[in-house]
Amino acid sequence: METKGLLFIPDISGFSRFVTESEINHSRMIIQELLELLINANQIGLEVSEIEGDAILFYKFGEPPQLKELYKQVEKMFCQFHKNLMAYDRRKYCQCKACISAANLSLKVITHYGEFTEYHVKNFSKLIGKDVIVAHQLLKNDIAQHEYWLVTKDLLHNHSLADFTGWMNWNDSIKQTESGDIHFHYTQLSELKNEIHDDPLPPLNLSDKRKILSASSVYETDIITLFHIAGAFEYRHLWWEGVEKVEEINHSLPRVGMQSIWTLNNGKMLYYSSSYSYTDDKVEFTETDEKGDQVTYFTLVKIADNKAKLIIDVYKTRNWLTDFILGSSGQKKLEATLKKSLENIIPLLEKMPIL
Repeated sequence: METKGLLFIPDISGFSRFVTESEINHSRMIIQELLELLINANQIGLEVSEIEGDAILFYKFGEPPQLKELYKQVEKMFCQFHKNLMAYDRRKYCQCKACISAANLSLKVITHYGEFTEYHVKNFSKLIGKDVIVAHQLLKNDIAQHEYWLVTKDLLHNHSLADFTGWMNWNDSIKQTESGDIHFHYTQLSELKNEIHDDPLPPLNLSDKRKILSASSVYETDIITLFHIAGAFEYRHLWWEGVEKVEEINHSLPRVGMQSIWTLNNGKMLYYSSSYSYTDDKVEFTETDEKGDQVTYFTLVKIADNKAKLIIDVYKTRNWLTDFILGSSGQKKLEATLKKSLENIIPLLEKMPIL
């Protein structure tokens, strides 16, 4: 049994403050998404020992990897971590403290090489050894910044450090512990953010469509509460007439690009969130069907602190079939359905707990 190997710990900086000062449910979902992203970014065969709140303890038995290979792993995790936060910040629906402050989270990575082994208790497996303690002790250090890669002297094993990019600059330091001094090197990673580019948001184009329906209603509630009810897929089947069930396909928190399958009384349809904008007095968002033929445009307007208006406009691609349907009795039926849907929101506002 091998007893020497790599210990690799990506740690989310700012986690404690983020959780204690934010809405706990959304902060949990954001951290969960980030931890899953880090696990999926593993490209050098690391094994997960355990998840420790804001950090993941990875390990790999055997000879230490080349430093360049290790840097590529650190680079991938760091860039994907921040690209995810950047994308969520631009696309998020929710304006709670957790969702707003998520962009301030960052990542540091501790890498160490030493002796450790596994032990098993029922279905649980953990690492044990002096060097596991060393790696954890290095999470607490005197490095002022919170975006860095730390490499211990034991991991270098007499190999020299290398600058893998033009901006990389290594520093030396020592961590004093009861069992002795731990020598390590570290380099800042913040410059990597300049290489991260978020994918552009697709523009909402209504030029080939015409408005076929429009309805509005005023509610005795604040604009945020109304937005929670109108915007969240999880509540849609409770007020939109003809919708029996809505299943979210991706994303745990509402954002542009989230997809859902609607079970209707006449079949199933896939919809995705196609745009969103927010101010204190006005919220706008759109949902588009899979083929791009129909866009539903939601506008919420603040009238007073406890009064808000919801406007729903439905656009369809211009073609002869749409004109035929709207020229028949189908138009009045669609209008009645939309009007009834807006009425269904009133009792829902009174009894639905908003998270």
